[in-house]
Amino acid sequence: MPIISVRDLVVEYDGRRVLNGLNLDIEHGETMVLLGGSGSGKSTLLRQIIGLERPKSGSVHVKGMDITRCSESELKKTRLSIGVAFQSAALFNSLTVEENVALPLREHTRLAPPIIDLVVWMKLAGVGLADFGKLLPQELSGGMKKRAAVARALALSPEILVLDEPSAGLDPIVAAELDELILLLKDNLQMTVIVVTHELPSAFRIADRIAMLYQGSFSSIGTKDEIKVSQNPRVRQFLDRIPENIIQTPEVKAYIDKYMQSQEAYQ
Repeated sequence: MPIISVRDLVVEYDGRRVLNGLNLDIEHGETMVLLGGSGSGKSTLLRQIIGLERPKSGSVHVKGMDITRCSESELKKTRLSIGVAFQSAALFNSLTVEENVALPLREHTRLAPPIIDLVVWMKLAGVGLADFGKLLPQELSGGMKKRAAVARALALSPEILVLDEPSAGLDPIVAAELDELILLLKDNLQMTVIVVTHELPSAFRIADRIAMLYQGSFSSIGTKDEIKVSQNPRVRQFLDRIPENIIQTPEVKAYIDKYMQSQEAYQ
């Protein structure tokens, strides 16, 4: 049975449909990348998967529990198996990195303080921040903040790790380092990983499968190799970076044709 199963999911805001009957299964231990442009519905789907919002219709099962219809206590229990690192890192600026990572442990466990300190050190060591726990978030670089957010998401040793735009705002080298960290964590901890992104290099590096969203529907779902060779017009538009509303004058069309011919010759 899939660890996450989305069925006929419909989400509307003020009568405007944002997700249009989505179906998706995510298997144990796989990395699923939700790919798509701004406004395609990636973050909305993510909020549904972690139970932050209720849909208009449809269901989301996490570990067999329908979190769209369960009680608050059942939802809270299910959420403890999901670690989330938000796009902005969302660290508490008044707390040190160690204190940020310790917060879920203090709130949701009865571990003794020395054990919490040891767990925090282990989580920070796992993301390469063992020597930076005493710093405040504002003293960290962008990439270090993202790593600290991942460490906090791992604090309760979740079965599912959710990363919202982990590479956003990072330079290519730091983004690549974060990709390698995601792969390392997945291989070592055998977790299911869900990554929301619009960054193609990152998606094709870390994904087992990719689900591409366009205007609230899936354009395609498949392995990264299947997505790369897909002839779906919306997939090709995204992968080939074709503008949505280009002015199709004869001059522009001739330029595009010439450009595409040169690309084919180069390949």
